[in-house]
Amino acid sequence: MYLTQALHRAVALTPGKTATISGARRTTWQEFRDRVARLAGALKSLGVERGDRIAILSMNSDRYLETCFAAWWADAVIVPMNTRWSVAEHVYSIEDAGASLLLVDDTFAETGLAVRDACPQIRHTIHMGDGAAPIGTKSYEELIASARTVEDARRGGEELAGIFYTGGTTGFPKGVMLSHQALWTSALSIGAGTEGFNPEMRYLHAAPMFHLADFAMSNATSLFGGSHVFMPGFEPVSFLKLMEEHKASYTLLVPTMIRLLLDCPAFDKHDLSSWKGMLYGASPMAEAMLREALTKLPHVAFTQGYGQTELAPIATLLGPEHHVLDGAHPHRLRSAGQSGLCVEVRILDADGKELPRGEVGEVAVRGPNTMLGYWNKPEQTAATLVDGWVMTGDGGYMDEDGFLYIVDRIKDMIVSGGENVFSAEVENAIMQLDGVAECAVIGVPDPKWGERVHAVVVPKAGVSLNAEDVAPHCRALIAGYKCPRSVDIRMEPLPKSAAGKILKTELRRPYWENQARNVS
Repeated sequence: MYLTQALHRAVALTPGKTATISGARRTTWQEFRDRVARLAGALKSLGVERGDRIAILSMNSDRYLETCFAAWWADAVIVPMNTRWSVAEHVYSIEDAGASLLLVDDTFAETGLAVRDACPQIRHTIHMGDGAAPIGTKSYEELIASARTVEDARRGGEELAGIFYTGGTTGFPKGVMLSHQALWTSALSIGAGTEGFNPEMRYLHAAPMFHLADFAMSNATSLFGGSHVFMPGFEPVSFLKLMEEHKASYTLLVPTMIRLLLDCPAFDKHDLSSWKGMLYGASPMAEAMLREALTKLPHVAFTQGYGQTELAPIATLLGPEHHVLDGAHPHRLRSAGQSGLCVEVRILDADGKELPRGEVGEVAVRGPNTMLGYWNKPEQTAATLVDGWVMTGDGGYMDEDGFLYIVDRIKDMIVSGGENVFSAEVENAIMQLDGVAECAVIGVPDPKWGERVHAVVVPKAGVSLNAEDVAPHCRALIAGYKCPRSVDIRMEPLPKSAAGKILKTELRRPYWENQARNVS
């Protein structure tokens, strides 16, 4: 199991087939592999040796994909950087990973120079953009043009392929070490468990490539010999245009992107008939929004993916056959699906014992997709990786048919008056109120209840919502103790990570800053 195997297979079977489309640039699989081999040679000429870490700070592009494959071809390790981080966070992660090379595009040229100047261990900075290479950097295209090809190291198995930093929602991020086997397994799990993965597919990169959700989809596309279509970053009108222009057939979107698409005035003005399938995930999607999406995109096969970076990232999949609004099992639409290929999922109590079906506990996952550990953090590794099982920190239960239901992050559970309230259930109820664009439910300090259920609600554009309407609406759907006792109506979008997850830590902070106990 080595990730560059996908290139060798594609060239052997379909050398003249389109591999990448990025703006005006197109490459065939033969051309793509040749560029990767030359870029790997260039990396070697710059002193890259076995296991060296190569950091990438860039928007989505064909060159991003080439860099990943070239690093593996050269026997190195990739470190994808979060495009929404500050310079200080980039510096921390590069120093933590010990990266010796940094690749940046036009968007991050200035940031990259600042990071380079703060990190003496960076020996070379490579400019992978279309503009002129800034002073002190090397031109990506010139390096490829002047380099000699080298043989593929065929690095694989349990050897380290990448260090993927978590979103940093609590303090500085942790570097998750993922092997070739882990990334390969998740790619195979997606391709085998999802409709539409074949050599004729065209995958549109809409989510950020540094994130494991898109990264796994990218590896699956290459593994199955499909074509890659790139957009630098998600924007609904550009997405619709690219989908139509290049007849893309598959994509990955997070719920916030789906909401923007459904609300886009141009949604009905483009030919989306080529769009065959979509994987969504990375954050929970309210059932009301999912039903709306299924209604407006009836020709698209929906698949939900659940997991996390430590799982490369797939744990479970809910296939198109379960995305039904009625029939024998419509309730499965609320589940996260069943375990992926080669993956085991269990629900454990606080003592690590497996719970009976239907009881809520911590979700634990084991398989060849699990992380090797956290880079330079043995204590945190030991707390998360227990006897080969990744303790996800998610609370959930499993039904008699093996469908997993996530109720919330365990740390996000609200304890109010001695009752446990899982915010995801409350959020799902609020999202069924007409006019709600997005919401988040958190626990805030309360002198009587210890914590009270607090909702932050953002109305749709042009809609007027009253805070007093939220709790009565919820009482018709969930138990009274779960309903919000206070509501904050906001007109601006909720704070989110680059992966589209709502940053509840930021929402909680004003309420807990002067408290002895902090639930963040």
